[in-house]
Amino acid sequence: MIEDYFRHLASCIASADIVHSSRITYDKRSSYVGFIRGDIYFLDGSLRHLRAFVNVQHGVERYMYVYQYQSSTGVFIFRYDNTPHFPDLPTFPHHRHEGGETTVMVAMPPDLPTIFSEVQRYMTDAML
Repeated sequence: MIEDYFRHLASCIASADIVHSSRITYDKRSSYVGFIRGDIYFLDGSLRHLRAFVNVQHGVERYMYVYQYQSSTGVFIFRYDNTPHFPDLPTFPHHRHEGGETTVMVAMPPDLPTIFSEVQRYMTDAML
């Protein structure tokens, strides 16, 4: 059920040590389909914007998603999305942007713990 998925996401966010606060809206569209939109603020001031339209009837199927991470000063760091603009990638339409969005990489949609691990690495590297 979509409510279970919403609770799972909220729990992941609440239990992440690197999260300062979040502002997420959960929009139930049917028993299994929902739209998630919002921002997650991290302890170093960096931010993750997210939008996802999902169906959880048989696993998590992401009809549309954008997960963008940026520094506390608004500098783009990376983004995962499934906008269908790189048809030659083997993971089409899924991909990751880096380096001012100029670098496009093969990638599948990550889950929240994976994103949090990436953010933690970025925060650690930024402190070195």
